Amino acid sequence: MKYFLLLSIKIYWLIIPASKRRKCIFRKSCSKHVYEETTNNGIISGLKAFKYRFENCRSGAHFIENPITGNFQIVLPNNEILDENEISERFITKHNIN
Repeated sequence: MKYFLLLSIKIYWLIIPASKRRKCIFRKSCSKHVYEETTNNGIISGLKAFKYRFENCRSGAHFIENPITGNFQIVLPNNEILDENEISERFITKHNIN
């Protein structure tokens, strides 16, 4: 099962060019994160990572500037808040945040 998931991700990378893939809100792409998690920690961990990313890397997330620290953050659909170091650099650049 582990190798099926890893093979599926590799096929996805080969078939869908990077320019055509949905853009991830996380700094590390969802497919790369799931691949690494599965490789390093096994199929259960990989499936949990896939479920988490599938539920949270979609519309419904919104960007905020923390009023106390001034840092750029994102609120995920599950209401978890991520800091700048976990957000894709393209969103930070898009919002002109250093």
